[in-house]
Amino acid sequence: MEIRASYHKRLREIQDDILVMGSMSEKALLRSVQVLKDRDLAGAKQIIADDAVINRKRFEIEEACIQLIARQQTMAGDLRTIVCALYIITELERIGDYAEGIAKIVVMIGDEPPLKPLIDIPRMVDKTTSMLRRSMAAFVNRDADTAKKIAAEDDDVDQLYDQIFRELLTFMMEDPRTITRATRLIWVAHNLERAADRVTNICERVVFAVTGKMEEMGASTY
Repeated sequence: MEIRASYHKRLREIQDDILVMGSMSEKALLRSVQVLKDRDLAGAKQIIADDAVINRKRFEIEEACIQLIARQQTMAGDLRTIVCALYIITELERIGDYAEGIAKIVVMIGDEPPLKPLIDIPRMVDKTTSMLRRSMAAFVNRDADTAKKIAAEDDDVDQLYDQIFRELLTFMMEDPRTITRATRLIWVAHNLERAADRVTNICERVVFAVTGKMEEMGASTY
């Protein structure tokens, strides 16, 4: 009995660490768009450096999951949770990579004058990080219904991306001198769209952890 209590305590600690990692990825994504708005090169370089911290967190959680499986007779339901945790931290690391990618674009942009006011890109990051934050809660609460609803919101992010792409394409067609600046903003929007896809993948894993069934939700990214 004492062994099982210790096991479940460690499993809760792993889940808490996943919440911490989720928060790290969320903040990195929000900061990446903020430094773009502010043309904050120092802040962008800090995001790039901090990505290593997210990567280390992933490996720490991965090691903890493997040790938990190795040392205990893991029951089927708990095993699904641990396996899903391993997938989820990989998705969180990728989201951190997208934030790092945006920060690298900010460094590339440097002190170039803004092409246009940023309106839809901040909307994209707000929507994506909201989805991410709630998907983490769904995982801890084993809430498959909420996870499915969050995954459906990926369509909203896709629509924003399409809107940004069309608008920036219009800029490029009307004035070829804007091509480089417009392309970089498209890259930013694309990173955010992919981050939302990763959240959809997380939601799929939440549903699997709860139900034992894999369901594809939208255009998942692997």
